Amino acid sequence: MENQNNKQAARAFAGVFAKTVGEALGAALRTPWPLELAPGNEPPTQQGKPVHFRIKVAGRLSGECFVEFYEPQITDLAAKLLGRAPVNDEPTEAIEKILASTTTALQAALTEQYGQLTFRIERVEGLAFGGMFVVPLAASADPSGAPVLLYFDGQMLAAFGSATAAGNTDGLAGIDPNNLKLVMDVELNVSLRFGQRQLPLREVLELASGSVIELDRMVDEPVELLLDGKLIARGEAVIVDGNYGLRITEIPQPVASHFVH
Repeated sequence: MENQNNKQAARAFAGVFAKTVGEALGAALRTPWPLELAPGNEPPTQQGKPVHFRIKVAGRLSGECFVEFYEPQITDLAAKLLGRAPVNDEPTEAIEKILASTTTALQAALTEQYGQLTFRIERVEGLAFGGMFVVPLAASADPSGAPVLLYFDGQMLAAFGSATAAGNTDGLAGIDPNNLKLVMDVELNVSLRFGQRQLPLREVLELASGSVIELDRMVDEPVELLLDGKLIARGEAVIVDGNYGLRITEIPQPVASHFVH
């Protein structure tokens, strides 16, 4: 039953993906290009050499899935997008750009169910999809009739179950709503942690103006947001009106779960 529920969640995810990609392609082509769930889960016969893209998802729903187009399909799309016959890697680059442009819409469409998510899309080669759960998407506007396929491996399917379970704590279950209203305006101190380091007392006593302490984190690693010493989010340091700020890119678990025991 759990695996069936995870597959249903994967199909729902695929439906959102199809809608956003279809809308992005339609906007780029200036003509409708609907993409929607196809009936059944059996992939149709391949219609040319496949071209694959990996979708990395981070946040409460974390994992990878893969989207499959076919060369004739993306060549035709690229020709329409460019207004001429594409050459070299232009077809794959054009589709990758379209897919990348959908990440904001995907985030907005999935936030209510899964919280804040981040997506990274990249071209990959040499993949084998044996044993994966596949969701066919029907591209009715494609003259070739070729489908678009979305593949989920076992790890990604399990992530749907974990994300759904975590989502059950989002509402602060077990707390009287009337009591909750009384504390909603209480101010809490949060802090950013760029890294940390353990020092022996001797080195601490030797600290002086100009001393440099090397932290345990690389400059390109995310900054941590702490509430009462507990990690509640990660993100990128930014400047807001001359002050430091944090653009959140990942929430390891719902913030509400830190208040429920």
